[in-house]
Amino acid sequence: MSEEMVKEEQAVPVSVLERLLGAELPNVQKDLPTKRFEVPRLSELAGGPVVFVLRGLPYGRVQELQRLAEDVELHILLSGCVEPDLKAPALLGRYNAPTPAEAVRCLLLPGEIEDLSREVERLSGYRMATIRELKNA
Repeated sequence: MSEEMVKEEQAVPVSVLERLLGAELPNVQKDLPTKRFEVPRLSELAGGPVVFVLRGLPYGRVQELQRLAEDVELHILLSGCVEPDLKAPALLGRYNAPTPAEAVRCLLLPGEIEDLSREVERLSGYRMATIRELKNA
């Protein structure tokens, strides 16, 4: 192939759709980001690391939670917490709590609930810059 033909092929712009179809992009309804966070106060009291594994939430679940009038942060945490199982019957029994939300209120300080909830939101694409404006485009 001549050098001129190679240059012409390289000059053909790739559409955004072609880029999206050609890349190995995750399905964010199934493959959501996950991170681990330690709660230092609980780690100190428990005598070892107390680590929460949090996962982002899919769009539909976020919409459901936003319709709630009360305790949105608490429900975001309950929905996005993979480990520990905050809905485990043993945890509810430990705190004599009728619901997982009550058990979490007994276990975590309000600021800890808020911080963990914000991390779930970040993993879901909220509370962070997810787009960038292109100047002179």
